[in-house]
Amino acid sequence: MLFAMIGLIIGICAGLVFPGYIPKEYSIYVAIALLSAFDTVIGGVLARLEHRYNDKVFLSGFIINSLLAALLIYAGSLLDIELYYAAIVVFGVRLFQNFASIRRILLNSHQKK
Repeated sequence: MLFAMIGLIIGICAGLVFPGYIPKEYSIYVAIALLSAFDTVIGGVLARLEHRYNDKVFLSGFIINSLLAALLIYAGSLLDIELYYAAIVVFGVRLFQNFASIRRILLNSHQKK
């Protein structure tokens, strides 16, 4: 998880120092990739709090989720169907569920003290 946090900090700093332009036709891919990455990081935080974190699961989830989301968007663009909504809904729901679980864990650990 330390590597994920370091990577996140480096990525944010690089984005602030080297702001880039993303063409409109690729913006949805970048948005879904960011949503996928954020979902994976929050899932990693939850796994760490539940004492079940595994680097291999984290890395494979990060890669597979990103590839699956990109393929879904690409297939949708070929079929002229906006399938990226499915990725937004799935990652959004998972983010809210993971945040709720993290909140419960932190509140319960705080109440025990």
